Amino acid sequence: MHSIGTSGLPAADHENVRVLAAIELSLKRWRVASVSPGVEKISRVDITGGDAVGLSQRLERWRDECARRLGRAVGITVCYEAGRDGFWLARFLEARGITVLVIDPASLQVNRRARRAKTDRLDVEGMLRALRRHHWGEPKVFSVVRAPSPAEEDSRGLSREREALVKERTRQINAVKALLTAQGVAGLGACRRGWLDRLAAARTGDGRALGEHLRHRLARLARLGRRLDEVNRQIAEVEAELADLDHRRAVDLPAGATTVAARLRRLVGIGPVSAMVLEEEAFHRSFANRRHVAAYVGLTPTPFQSGESNREQGIAKAGNPRLRRVMIEVAWMWLRHQPDSPLTKWFQARVGDARGRVRRVALVAVARKLLIMLWRYATTGLVPDGSRLSPT
Repeated sequence: MHSIGTSGLPAADHENVRVLAAIELSLKRWRVASVSPGVEKISRVDITGGDAVGLSQRLERWRDECARRLGRAVGITVCYEAGRDGFWLARFLEARGITVLVIDPASLQVNRRARRAKTDRLDVEGMLRALRRHHWGEPKVFSVVRAPSPAEEDSRGLSREREALVKERTRQINAVKALLTAQGVAGLGACRRGWLDRLAAARTGDGRALGEHLRHRLARLARLGRRLDEVNRQIAEVEAELADLDHRRAVDLPAGATTVAARLRRLVGIGPVSAMVLEEEAFHRSFANRRHVAAYVGLTPTPFQSGESNREQGIAKAGNPRLRRVMIEVAWMWLRHQPDSPLTKWFQARVGDARGRVRRVALVAVARKLLIMLWRYATTGLVPDGSRLSPT
């Protein structure tokens, strides 16, 4: 066992005496490290990966030993990094009276040397030190991830599955078009309805028919076409499930109330899938102010100031990447379908006929402003200035 610093707790924290523990999760082994009030040494133990019962028993044993030593009730706080294992462990431990903090791994400070030692032991001790500072009241030691409920995880999984299927469809379409382009085939309407039937009459760029000498490519195109049809079918199934989920949510609400997604769909330019993603990924949370909303999505600026140097590094990209991509898409659709809104006019006045980076930077600004307006609309009902609402 090794020392991690000064023992004891601050006087201001005497009413909140707790055993602190950190867990480094892996597939085969969970490495656990803990420190108790008044003890300078770290206690370590290895638990078989996935043995949540064994883990909870070990944590409760540390807590009971500390309570007997101090002669008073003692709490316990545990932390681990968000990742592959998800949030089931947090729910399991919290059901047994253990406070759990799920940490955003990117928010933990690390040694910035070009080569730094990294082992499970060092990682779990670093988490434990950070947890101790957090417990003592030091702000911004790390960011805590809000653990979703099982129902939220299930509903969020549908929109994420659709996103994966759309990416798969894009890969299939690009593969088909690459094969056709390599033969100079144009005007086929590739990947549109009936395109495989039109292959028989297609000609290569040098006037040849797609005959016997191209049978391997034709067979591959046919296989790609069948896979593409299956992906399209699955996308339609997931979208139907999303619509059914939104309907069931609306049924459970009081009379006259609507879901966040239903309210967002009233704004012209916001489709059903984007509305569901905004509800599930962002607007089910509570944000203190507009800055917290933008920071969660990663659309906040990141200035770099050092001495005489003062420049912007672009947006933080530290938030929810899925939501950030959706907001960029929603911003494009807003500019197209809400031409009379002040936000669209601001974009046009700022960009004019410019292309390239100037346009992209301005679009990110539109996405940030629009996100804040949609958050206010979803939470307070304040309709964005100059926006058009659909009749139903």
